[in-house]
Amino acid sequence: MPSQQDDPKNSNERESAPSSRPHVQAKKNVEAIMRLEQDAIHNRSPAEKIADKITTAAGSTPFVILHLFWFGGWVLANVGLIPGVTPFDPFPFSFLTLVVSLEAIFLTLLVLMSQNRMTKEADKRAHLDLQLNMLAEQEATVVLRLVKRIGKHLGLEDVEEGQQLAEETDVHQIARTLDERSPH
Repeated sequence: MPSQQDDPKNSNERESAPSSRPHVQAKKNVEAIMRLEQDAIHNRSPAEKIADKITTAAGSTPFVILHLFWFGGWVLANVGLIPGVTPFDPFPFSFLTLVVSLEAIFLTLLVLMSQNRMTKEADKRAHLDLQLNMLAEQEATVVLRLVKRIGKHLGLEDVEEGQQLAEETDVHQIARTLDERSPH
């Protein structure tokens, strides 16, 4: 009686079973990306950390609600609608205008700090992406050249598109073409 290992049915099932390798590679990729993100977060300056915390808080629903109550209470108190509270900033609420203007200035500066940091991180990711894409293109060119040699050795007909793709890509020429065709 043949063993399970010798059974051709089991052999076919093993060959067609999906490999766990892509899952392992995807997990490694996710972990590498997470490490890059954690490094970027960890390497922020103290000022950037403060700016990020404040802009995160300022962009939240509780912040909006707090301001609604604050402005509403300020107006009610200063038009004399709250018994026992003497108006301290009568209409047109000059002091409130000053406080709100100063808050807007500082929030704007903090948001700009956060955006500048995020732009630098995005630029770094874009450069990394470009480097990886260029490397992948170079690897694909080498593979195409190898396939072309194998095909030639086997006496197979060469395809024109294959010849063009097997040539090295000139990134400077592509950039010039993009600049020429760009509407800007």
